[in-house]
Amino acid sequence: MLSALAKLYLRTLDKLQQFNGIPSLLIRLYLAPVMIQAGWNKYSSFADTAAWFGNPDWGLGLPFPALMASLAIAAELFGGILLLLGLMTRLVTIPLMVTMLVATFSVHWSNGWPAIADTSSWLADGTLLLNESVMASAEKLDAANSILKEYGNYEWLNASGKFVVLNNGIEFAVTYFVMLLALMFMGGGRYLSVDFWLKRTLCNQLNTRGQ
Repeated sequence: MLSALAKLYLRTLDKLQQFNGIPSLLIRLYLAPVMIQAGWNKYSSFADTAAWFGNPDWGLGLPFPALMASLAIAAELFGGILLLLGLMTRLVTIPLMVTMLVATFSVHWSNGWPAIADTSSWLADGTLLLNESVMASAEKLDAANSILKEYGNYEWLNASGKFVVLNNGIEFAVTYFVMLLALMFMGGGRYLSVDFWLKRTLCNQLNTRGQ
């Protein structure tokens, strides 16, 4: 009985290998529009982006801000397109991961972990990358909602979703970094990426020449 179950398990795993390109595809389809949009936003307001990259008071204070902004735009905009195609997947994840690390430590780190301030979360025990701003957000949000209920059309204002306090923590940047890291190891995916077919074509040509 155990032997039969083990054989069934192994056969199932073997068949699932035919579908191991799907996780890579899903990650690529998730990340590509995020990166393309981020790159396009920077490109469409390039002067403001470069100023933010270079200003030490209210920006990142990076040297050569125009160059740094251009590199970030290229990484996100063209990198997103390459992710969508599954072309040079492992290579393109490297500059994108660097971009996410810069965003994590230069932009979001001081805000703690959560992207949205939520003191009801299990993270709100004060030990996991939170800050005073997050812990005080509930009181401020309650005050804002009270004002809107008294002086505004509260139902209309909440028709598209409830109001939240944007904490702008490292949550999204770290999540994207982990997804990109996974792609670096997995590649574009079997059958479902340009990389796969380029590799297959190249291997067939090399085998043909070797015969």
